[in-house]
Amino acid sequence: MSNGTFRGASAEALAELTSALDALGGDQATAGRDLFAVAAVLRDEPALRRVATDVSVPAEAKADLVRQVFGGKVADSVLELVAKAVGQRYTSTRDLADVLEHLGVVATVRSSGDNAGQLADELFAVTELVNDNAELRDARADPVRSVTDKRALLEGLLAGKVLPATSSLASQALAGSYRTFGVAMEHFQQAAAEVHNQSVAEVRVAKPLSDAERQRLVDVLSRQYGRPVHVNVVVDAGVIGGIRVEIGDDVIDGTVASRLDGARRQLAS
Repeated sequence: MSNGTFRGASAEALAELTSALDALGGDQATAGRDLFAVAAVLRDEPALRRVATDVSVPAEAKADLVRQVFGGKVADSVLELVAKAVGQRYTSTRDLADVLEHLGVVATVRSSGDNAGQLADELFAVTELVNDNAELRDARADPVRSVTDKRALLEGLLAGKVLPATSSLASQALAGSYRTFGVAMEHFQQAAAEVHNQSVAEVRVAKPLSDAERQRLVDVLSRQYGRPVHVNVVVDAGVIGGIRVEIGDDVIDGTVASRLDGARRQLAS
């Protein structure tokens, strides 16, 4: 969930809590895991979630409740952030857990430090890996297998090969808070970009780009959008030639396939 996903009171709550997260001390990786854990409990316990978001219940009473529930189970700094979170108003009751998960993503991204580019590349690569791995695809879609089992399978595959932040976010993508694993990973990439004031572009080409070609593309897109752009390159035989760029809601389609389709439509009209 990126900042733009939330509306009204929930967007205001996220802004307030993001400021609190900025001032949060301690280990960001631990904070991320703790926030993911709290969000999971709130999703699994509707009664707790309803009380925690009930505007008729005094904020201090709700803060005391979450301290009782999560005290000793998460870092003290995270506990106080959650206590602050239940004092906010939300557009819908599920937004509390979603906001906390988003804060967990931000904390996890920050834990990667100066490796922002590597993290973005790895998140994209892991998504491609899962899509291409039959065992992982089957396990992910199997309703009988538990989330814990699916996470163990994925974490075993990634162990020692990616940043800890990448592994943590990939594991969180299996939590079920998004429609699919791929959608979750896409949101996490966008959140990682936002943390570092970047945009993310998906570029489809017929053959791999050289390092020089990739850098030229990055430079052009960054100038065009007025901020750094991280490029994910997908080699797609269907492109035939040229290039297709998707960045946010913008699509720049300069592929041969697109031009051929256009020519066909003109001939048919």
